[in-house]
Amino acid sequence: MNQMKKKTAQTPQLVLEDKCPECGSANLIHDHDSGETVCGTCGLVVQYSILDEGPEWRAYTQDEKEARSRVGMPTIFSVHDKGLSTSIGSDSVDASGRKLPLSTKIRMWRLKRWQARSRAHRSIDRNLAQAMTELDRLVDRLAIPEHVKEKAAVIYRKALDKGLVRGRSISGIAAASLYAACRTVATPRSLREIAEASLVDRKALSRDYRLILRELGMQMPISDPITYLTKIAEKADIPSQMQGHALKILHDAKKQHVQIGKDPTGLAAAALYIASVQLGGELTQKDIANAAGVTEVTVRNRYRTLKKQLSLQFN
Repeated sequence: MNQMKKKTAQTPQLVLEDKCPECGSANLIHDHDSGETVCGTCGLVVQYSILDEGPEWRAYTQDEKEARSRVGMPTIFSVHDKGLSTSIGSDSVDASGRKLPLSTKIRMWRLKRWQARSRAHRSIDRNLAQAMTELDRLVDRLAIPEHVKEKAAVIYRKALDKGLVRGRSISGIAAASLYAACRTVATPRSLREIAEASLVDRKALSRDYRLILRELGMQMPISDPITYLTKIAEKADIPSQMQGHALKILHDAKKQHVQIGKDPTGLAAAALYIASVQLGGELTQKDIANAAGVTEVTVRNRYRTLKKQLSLQFN
């Protein structure tokens, strides 16, 4: 292989680009030992004197990495104090490994108790601690990803700053914040599921959700029935071939704007039922409705709508 001769850039300043300014190639090679970024196509030195932002130490195991790291944990909004406060451990030895005398232990236990009290001495801290505990419970029960929980915590903190929690249930506002976060990041969780997991009345949860949207000025994206397809199919034990056929039906419905004003869960359930009918499956409307958490009437109505709008022909 012919070795390419390196050329130097015309300008002495750093070129912060994702592509080579000379040939337009995205094949850039980063050499942190020399501090240069070289184009792998034409050989141009795109950047030089690159600063290595990594640590100066090396670690080959996770224990070494934790022992040598000199930074703390990142800011976590789902913890009431954002994870920035310190805590007194329960070890009974000092830094040298020697056992502490009894008087020192008693003093440390007292300090630990007062330190725990001081972390939530304000009413807003106690409110956040209760809300974040409720969020953790809901996330564990509904198997919601961590990034959605962080988004829900941010929404709840904004609602608390706006004074929306005053006079209302903390659990209700926390559940409404979680539902708003799920809608924002397109995580398929219905209002009914969150209401059942939070033990909050569905009407009250819906009212708190609308309050958050109105007061915080949030715009929710239109729910896509495709996001609910896999979830319903797994509960109904539908094979992948039928799922693919139902996905095609929903794509055609999206082109015809059939999903506007319709419940996305009902549309996804109806598409799976149509796929089952066309491919000779034995699923009934009751099976699909139970898996989707909707009524048989909803599945039947959405089934008729899709059949009419898409001009589907089958018995």
